[in-house]
Amino acid sequence: MTGDPFVAHRSLLFTVAYEMLGSAADAEDVLQESWLRWAAVDSSQVRDPRAYLVRTVTRQALNRLRTLSRSREEYIGEWLPEPLLTSPDVAEDVELAESVSIAMLTVLETLGPTERAVFVLREVFEMPYGEIAGAVGKSPATVRQIARRARDHVAARQPRVRVSRSEQRAVVERFLLALRTGRLQELMEVMAPDVVLIADGGGQATAARVPVHGAGAVAKLLTGADRRVVRYQTTTIWLNGAPAGRVEIDGHLVAVSLVVENGRIARIYAVANPRKLTRLDEAAELAR
Repeated sequence: MTGDPFVAHRSLLFTVAYEMLGSAADAEDVLQESWLRWAAVDSSQVRDPRAYLVRTVTRQALNRLRTLSRSREEYIGEWLPEPLLTSPDVAEDVELAESVSIAMLTVLETLGPTERAVFVLREVFEMPYGEIAGAVGKSPATVRQIARRARDHVAARQPRVRVSRSEQRAVVERFLLALRTGRLQELMEVMAPDVVLIADGGGQATAARVPVHGAGAVAKLLTGADRRVVRYQTTTIWLNGAPAGRVEIDGHLVAVSLVVENGRIARIYAVANPRKLTRLDEAAELAR
C-alpha cells in the first residue's frame, strides 16, 4: 500500500478537503468516499494520479459542501471552523499556514462552494486553470473569472497585517497569562479597543451566540465580571499553523485562536463546541 498514490498524497488530499470544508470530520468522510472511487478505477491508466485524486476530492468536497449549507444556516450561534493541532513545522510554509488559519477559513465561509473550490485550488495549491476547470465543471475562462472575484472577495476581508510567529506567540502568552491570573487591566491592554470575539458553542457548550465587540465588553465576558469568578487553565499550543491557546474554563475545553495586528489582539476565535475539539491531542498532517 505504500506505493499507492492515494496513500502517498493523503496529506495533500486531506488539506484540500479541509480547506474547502473547514471541518476535519467532513474532510475525512470526503477522503473515504474518494478512496472508494479511486479503488474502483484502473490506476495504471491514470496519467497523473495526483491531479486525478485532487480532482476527485474536490468534486466530493463540493458535493459535501452543498449538502452542509443548510445545516450551517440552522447552526446555533456562530459557526467556526474545526481547529486542528499542528506542528510548528507547518508555520514554516507561510502560505500554507495562512491558508489553514482559522481567520482565513472563516473568510472562506463567505464564498460560495464553487468560488471556494476555485480559490483554494488556485491560490493555495497553484493548480492550472485547466485542471481546476475539470474539477469544478466549468470552462477555463469561467474559472479565471471566478478566481478573480474570489481573490478580491478574500483580500477585502482577510487580516491585512502579517506578524511573525514570535510576535504572535508573545501576544498569545500575554493574553493567556492575563486570563489565568484574572488581571483585567492586562487583558484590556493586550486587546485592541475595537477587538471582536467570535465564539462557537454550537448549542453544545456555553458561548456568546453573537460577536462581542470592544475591549471592555470582551474583557467583561472573559473575566466573568457580571456573573462569577471563572477559573482558567491555559496552555500555549499550535493550532492551524500558528501559536494559539488551549483553555479549560471550569473544566470545559476551549480552543482559542487570535488575530494580532500592531502588537494587539484584533480578533478572538473561541471554539467551545466539544464536537469540534476532538483533534487537539495529535498533530494533523497537512501538505501542499
